Amino acid sequence: MSTRPAPRLDAIGLVVADMAASLAFYRRLGLAVPDGCDTAPHAEAPLPGGLRLMWDTHETARTLDPRWAPPPAGTPTGLAFACADPAHVDAVYAELTAAGHTGQKAPWDADWGQRYAVVQDPDGRGVDLFAPLP
Repeated sequence: MSTRPAPRLDAIGLVVADMAASLAFYRRLGLAVPDGCDTAPHAEAPLPGGLRLMWDTHETARTLDPRWAPPPAGTPTGLAFACADPAHVDAVYAELTAAGHTGQKAPWDADWGQRYAVVQDPDGRGVDLFAPLP
């Protein structure tokens, strides 16, 4: 039996085609991405609880695995952002789609008790927005 602690989830990584476009999208969602990363091959932002969200360019991914290829657009990743209330879901969805991002599913009142919406990031990943219904 090992006396070592279990590995700890430390970061979630996304591989992106356009670093600047991706960082702009996630900054609009409130992530604290440091300035000066828009042309870097790697960027990261701290998340609550000590996790990090990291972005790497396609070129960086290929340095790790020369056979790497981007997944098809819309491949699920499972990122979800909690909003303050149902009206906030609507406002964030409207802001992102007005900025040119594709709305995958307009805000609706889901059967499970949340206001929910899905917007695609610049690489076609669905990003969920949600808040509890009153």
